[in-house]
Amino acid sequence: MNATITSREFERDGDAARPVAGAESVQFAASVPIGKVGQVGILVPDLDEAIDLYGRAFGIDEWTCYSYDQEFMPWSRFGAEEGAFAMKLAMGGSNPQIELIQPLAGPSIYHEFTEQGRTGLHHLGVFVDSLDDAITLMEGSGYRVTQTARGYGQGGDGGFAYFDTERDLGVVVEAIEVPARRRPGTIRRTGGM
Repeated sequence: MNATITSREFERDGDAARPVAGAESVQFAASVPIGKVGQVGILVPDLDEAIDLYGRAFGIDEWTCYSYDQEFMPWSRFGAEEGAFAMKLAMGGSNPQIELIQPLAGPSIYHEFTEQGRTGLHHLGVFVDSLDDAITLMEGSGYRVTQTARGYGQGGDGGFAYFDTERDLGVVVEAIEVPARRRPGTIRRTGGM
């Protein structure tokens, strides 16, 4: 199979994300199923402290914060089982975006990570046009889905999937299909640098 999917750069536009004007699309084939990194995901024990720390470290003075659970991710799966997980997260910066995640309820890929005594860099996210195409491509390349969720956008769209790439890359890869409109988040301002 010589499937390709498209990875695009996105920028924040209020509560939505939109493709960056003039940004080139990156095509990648099944033999190299990784596109341009659009997000760096970091697991943290305390979201508020992490926002201050990473805001100062990287000069990010505005973060959009969300809380997600079964209500806001109506379809979620961890491994082979349907199940609910919950998290708080904050997103700031761009190209790549920094995502800070504090796990709340599990089981989840986040809990699996923290139960090993780990925090810090967890995943690299790639923005894709079609989550289904990304899953087909990654699974066809030998990477299984470890966790996925759908429906976090206002219209019930949007989804993400994590893949078991840590053995080959040293980090988890996430495919992210951005919803047309995100649910409203809370803006948190920090001092930046």
